[in-house]
Amino acid sequence: MTANKPPQPTAEAIVLSDIQAHYHDPNKAILNIDRLVIYQGEQVALIGSSGSGKTTLLRLINGYVRPTTGTLHVLGNAMNVRTARRRDIRRRVGFVFQNFNLVERATVFENVLWGRLGYIHPLTSLLGGFRHYDKQMAMEAIEEVDLLSQAGQRCDTLSGGQQQRVAIARVLAQEAEVILADEPVSSLDPALADDVLNLLVDVSKRRSATLVMSLHQPDLAQFYASRIIGLRDGMIVLDERSAGVNERAIQATYERKIELITEGI
Repeated sequence: MTANKPPQPTAEAIVLSDIQAHYHDPNKAILNIDRLVIYQGEQVALIGSSGSGKTTLLRLINGYVRPTTGTLHVLGNAMNVRTARRRDIRRRVGFVFQNFNLVERATVFENVLWGRLGYIHPLTSLLGGFRHYDKQMAMEAIEEVDLLSQAGQRCDTLSGGQQQRVAIARVLAQEAEVILADEPVSSLDPALADDVLNLLVDVSKRRSATLVMSLHQPDLAQFYASRIIGLRDGMIVLDERSAGVNERAIQATYERKIELITEGI
């Protein structure tokens, strides 16, 4: 493990104002955020119990979930029904999934190359017509995550840690300026979890990309993130620099879960 230095905030990368989001019940908001600003180059960890809104917040930023009310700006663009579909905006935001989201029967190279789809014409992509530059970018991303010797290997033959590295390489090939990671290490053992989180933080710093990741383990959040945001019932109950977060603040983030367990005893 290597200690992280807090980045110096510059421009606003993500801005949420008066956001509410609902799924099926119009009377129950799954997100209720008055104001949230995440700056370019920050490494942010989202913590909170299951159902607190961590994944929904990531999906909202990525355009998978639409807010019922409020405004969302990502990299200076107001995100709405029209802009969320624009390829030039979507390719600037990369997503690392908990379950890797790879085509397992395809090779490492193919999976990473598909990160370049946002840069070529849709018809060209259907015909597999990637440019030499796109292939070069894919190979450089594979090298950056230290999988060059596995480039021609099928993904279903790789370990879990290696598959997550492929997913990270795909985001790097995409040249994402915002990297969202939803529980990226929940299926990995502690040693591999440290390896993957080190990689995510390192590549985000090298590329000056904004990293927002949801984590179940508060100790990992404190070590790897420069800022921690705690969610409970869809609302922000904690927002501090990692160095200033104590055990009491973390316990308060999970307070409702603790109350429910106590009631059942």
